[in-house]
Amino acid sequence: MSETTVTKPEGLEAALPETVAADSGQGPLRRLRTPRRPRLWFEILLIAVSYWTYSLVRNAVPEQKNEALRNADWIWRVEHHLGIAVEESVNHAVNSVHWLIIGMNYYYATLHFIVTLGVLVWLYRRHPGRYAATRLVLFATTAVALVGYYLYPLAPPRLMNGGDFIDTVMVHQTWGSMASGDLKHMSNQYAAMPSMHIGWSLWCGLTIAALATVPWARVLGLLYPALTLVVIVATANHFWLDAVGGMLCLAFGFAVARLWYGRQPYALPRTVPARGPRASRPAARRPEAGRAEARRPEAGTSGRGVPDRSRGLPDKSRGSSARP
Repeated sequence: MSETTVTKPEGLEAALPETVAADSGQGPLRRLRTPRRPRLWFEILLIAVSYWTYSLVRNAVPEQKNEALRNADWIWRVEHHLGIAVEESVNHAVNSVHWLIIGMNYYYATLHFIVTLGVLVWLYRRHPGRYAATRLVLFATTAVALVGYYLYPLAPPRLMNGGDFIDTVMVHQTWGSMASGDLKHMSNQYAAMPSMHIGWSLWCGLTIAALATVPWARVLGLLYPALTLVVIVATANHFWLDAVGGMLCLAFGFAVARLWYGRQPYALPRTVPARGPRASRPAARRPEAGRAEARRPEAGTSGRGVPDRSRGLPDKSRGSSARP
């Protein structure tokens, strides 16, 4: 019997797609921390469920009125001690300009959501590689704010006992606060610390200023949180120190994203490869082509790779009767 030698096809390992080799070496945690192209349906569902949960938890926090009023008095005394207790003066000055205070009431009620969603859509379309990390900053900021609402109930200036603040929504009969008028039963009125109007607006402003390519857009991005700060004070919905609390929550959100991704969100790649089978389909065809070429018989061989010895032999059908 002849000895049969089995050889390993050459170049097979080289023909394997690189994406398969890379994925096989990554663990589940590393794959989760790798920036990926976001899915639209998932992001819409995630944002809807997250905001519903945020509203549910925020409004489920007990309205500890007495403690919230005591905390408001303490905040007011601290600001007087620091020399920054000018909220009442700003509130009265802006309230005297009818068109301005009405515009601020609607600003407070609407832009908080419109601008934030607009920045998320812009990130999704123009910066998909940075979207998930920047979104994580926003979500972590909001999550830690819920802890603040529970541990430190705080009444807004317009609800302080003995204060001379003006509830601009009630006075001008506008829709501008979820805690005033007919909407006051839909929201926890004593969840003023920290201010997510500042947390979210500063997130929007920093994101636009860091990633926008048009100079005027960067300027508007930086002006947006500054104007929001004036609005929350002029409408007597927050103290200055509530804004500081919102900034600290945002700093926590950036720290979470930095620990998870290893870099700040704005330093991640702008784009990422498309996810799914389409990205690896061309690479997956190359091994098949290589195997097809290997199965194709070469010239002078039979289909099984054995030399075709029939070639070069005399044609028996023609020369069988003619012998020399």
